[in-house]
Amino acid sequence: MKDSHKQHRAPVRRRPNLGWLFVALILAAGAAVAWSLARQSGAERADPDDAPQVARGKPVYDRHCASCHGANLEGQPRWQSRLPNGRMPAPPHDASGHTWHHPDELLFGMTKDGLVPGKYAPRGYQSDMPAFAGTLTDAEIWAVLAYIKSRWPPEIQRAQRERRHVRR
Repeated sequence: MKDSHKQHRAPVRRRPNLGWLFVALILAAGAAVAWSLARQSGAERADPDDAPQVARGKPVYDRHCASCHGANLEGQPRWQSRLPNGRMPAPPHDASGHTWHHPDELLFGMTKDGLVPGKYAPRGYQSDMPAFAGTLTDAEIWAVLAYIKSRWPPEIQRAQRERRHVRR
């Protein structure tokens, strides 16, 4: 009868330790953010030595850029003098222009978003440069920039790389 005097206890339910799950979720989220940032900062770049990227960029340049910036990247005539409407003509993208003075990220932004006053141009600045965000993919924009850079002499490519590193 000793057994009849035992108290019947319900099995104790322990809460599962979710600490490991929380840590795993944090690590996974951190890895996803790091992968995304690495992809944005390294995977999509204008590489003038990447022949396939340059080859993809030429027809896009021909179709969307050459009408203003010239088939040979020469820009519009008198590109440093204002037009009658007060806007500037399209500059050359060859070594004679100032494109190579800018880092890739700025060139990418100006191509994607247009010359946004206060961001890529002085406040109040008006430009005929369209935004290509709805027309070109990011990869196409990078390819166009790779094509442009591939047409620069090695010393201009080197100068643009050095300027880019100084600004970081």
